[in-house]
Amino acid sequence: MLGATGCLPDPNYPDEPTLAFEEFVQHVDGTATMTLRFTDGDGNVGLSQNDTLPPFCPTCAHHYNLVGEYQEWKDTAWVIPPLLVPYAYRVPVAEPTGSSPALDGTISLELTSWHVLGTTADSVRFAWTLWDRDLNPSNEALTDAWAVP
Repeated sequence: MLGATGCLPDPNYPDEPTLAFEEFVQHVDGTATMTLRFTDGDGNVGLSQNDTLPPFCPTCAHHYNLVGEYQEWKDTAWVIPPLLVPYAYRVPVAEPTGSSPALDGTISLELTSWHVLGTTADSVRFAWTLWDRDLNPSNEALTDAWAVP
């Protein structure tokens, strides 16, 4: 058996965050857990509790740094119904490990409701966007589609 030692190269990610759908698990109580994977080259993903001044104030457009667009399949097309409560979250600051500021991690969301009750849609899906502290948006991460129970 041959052993090797050395340093792994620092990851090389773009400064803008990237986002990808990873997993969706439905629970028997009607809730669900959704997992998204992200990368960020300059390590500035996440908001602290102290990030309350513009552009992160409670009434500002970027108060939430992870926003999901809920979509329903009706007849022959995906539609975006109006929601009373949006799928919007404040992802906390992620601290890089090692000497590189680059980040690679997962975001797990506990969804108490993952579809509109009483919908006549056949299926639902989400399109997620993550913003870093420089207000750079990620790509749009589209989830799989799930049949409405």
